[in-house]
Amino acid sequence: MHSDGDLVCYEVCAVKYAERDGRRSEHFLGGDPHDAPMPMDYFVWVVRGGGRTFVVDTGFEQSDADARGRRLLRSVSDALAVVDVDASTVADVVITHLHYDHVGGFAQFPQAQFHVQDREVAYATGRYMAFANLAHAFDSDHIAAFVHEVFAGRVVFHDGDADLAPGLSVHHLGGHTDGLQVVRVHTEVGWIVLASDGTHFYENIESGRPFPFVYSVGDLLVGYATLRRLADHDRLVVPGHDPAVFDRYPPYSTAARGVAVRLDVEPTS
Repeated sequence: MHSDGDLVCYEVCAVKYAERDGRRSEHFLGGDPHDAPMPMDYFVWVVRGGGRTFVVDTGFEQSDADARGRRLLRSVSDALAVVDVDASTVADVVITHLHYDHVGGFAQFPQAQFHVQDREVAYATGRYMAFANLAHAFDSDHIAAFVHEVFAGRVVFHDGDADLAPGLSVHHLGGHTDGLQVVRVHTEVGWIVLASDGTHFYENIESGRPFPFVYSVGDLLVGYATLRRLADHDRLVVPGHDPAVFDRYPPYSTAARGVAVRLDVEPTS
């Protein structure tokens, strides 16, 4: 690992590209007694510093939105342009896991290498995909196309935790999928963690109640402790789908209001 003196302080932002209506009963394993609205947002994330730009996840396309009843507000490449990132030139993309909403837009990154866990590719192409309740959030066309990228030499495999750059690392978490990884980033406010679907909402981790689409409940619950350990404070764990992220963090810029927020600043509680 790098010493603190070697670390880069990164700029980090969450970029919203889609949304869906939802209810509380859909977002907690075992349901919820309060069947109230609980909308879900869809993000990708940008990490910039030390002369490099990393994008975390690639979102999905209009065809995915149509098939699954989601509202695609803008393509991921259009959303990234709001924060001055050109998807067509990005060199490094971290794929936290291979669910449709995290890998479906990878064709928008023609120059990128994709960082993924060994276990995630094995999981998404293995025996568990014969079970509809585990395969539901994967798209077979996405997975087949991603395997083509493996053969093209554009996929970087990681076996557990790995440094990508000084102050930027990936960490295997599992739980939601077998190979889910999260991203730890050094910033001016300390170490933050882009949890992706390690916790969909703040309330999942705060209440200890997992999101219902899960490969291993035990690994997911243990993962909550890992997220807290990796971040300098619980408030610096950033969930993967919570609209409250846009309430707790400031807009990236005036032009980006409603599209992107800064995550390398102190959040409001």
